[in-house]
Amino acid sequence: MTRRRTVLQAALAGLATGCASRVLAADPPRLPRLVLAGPPAPVSNALIRIVDTGMLDSLAEKVEFVLWKDPDRLRALALQGGADVLAMPVNVAANLHNRGADIRLLEVSAWGILWIVTRDPKISTLADLRGHELAVPFRGDMPDIIVNLVARRQGIDLRKEVNLRYVASPFDAMQLLLARRVDSALLAEPAASMALLKSAALPLKLVAPTLYRGVDLQQEWGHVFDRPPRIPQAGIAVAGSLRERPDAIARIAQACRDALAGCTSAPLECGEAVARRIDLLDAEAVAEAMRTGTMRSVPATEARPELEFLFSELLRDTPALVGGRMPPDAFYLGASGQS
Repeated sequence: MTRRRTVLQAALAGLATGCASRVLAADPPRLPRLVLAGPPAPVSNALIRIVDTGMLDSLAEKVEFVLWKDPDRLRALALQGGADVLAMPVNVAANLHNRGADIRLLEVSAWGILWIVTRDPKISTLADLRGHELAVPFRGDMPDIIVNLVARRQGIDLRKEVNLRYVASPFDAMQLLLARRVDSALLAEPAASMALLKSAALPLKLVAPTLYRGVDLQQEWGHVFDRPPRIPQAGIAVAGSLRERPDAIARIAQACRDALAGCTSAPLECGEAVARRIDLLDAEAVAEAMRTGTMRSVPATEARPELEFLFSELLRDTPALVGGRMPPDAFYLGASGQS
């Protein structure tokens, strides 16, 4: 009896060892390197938090954040395999996908970060800008297109009724505003918050104008299109290097959600972390942008109706912004990492 019990125990132990070996063998391997890339904007905050807190360290041997500051750098990262996860405007993701790049949208997290910041407290709608000067960054890009789309739906031709002054970046527009060289500026966060904080801080407040959040473009969008007051403006996309690893994409999606929740609950801590990595930005401005902005992680498959409404408007106005057609089903990823 004792011998039979010993043989049975040995057999069970062998079975357990074999099962454990198969489970271990089935575990997906760690990636050698995972590169997260983003611009100096709120859409990058979650990616920076992921790296700083080690959320994905068990997924890859090395996880790092890379900053992109202009569209050329973004395209290079996306097309040449320089990054695996990229924060970008949603139309840029659609454009790249439609032009053959293996880019798929994972989530939308920035749901409206556009403001018109002004020296004139009487400006609260786009109609109030008639006869005024407005600094606009990135001519022909999303902020410019959005403000013109909304204005036209209100019967306003900004190019004829407003003195538009195009500049290279939101930070250039902010500097013109602080120097009293323009009346108002179209600013994306965190540049809007930076402008307001700088104008109110010594010693700059002695020479800078008092500034106001004059027009909330998200509210204007909702009003003219009879939709919720939000714009699916930017999100997180994944590159083709992760195509064969839906398990990894699902983990990245969860990390993005958790990281954004962490930034939302502790905005100043988030701002300090972002400012350490992006010297263009101020910690308090990043925190204020988190408090006032509409940041929410929504899987691309769930955000698709609002994305397609935006894309349809862009296709009517400037088809090249989305690559000339509506993105196909494969462009949209869900929380599980699959279309």
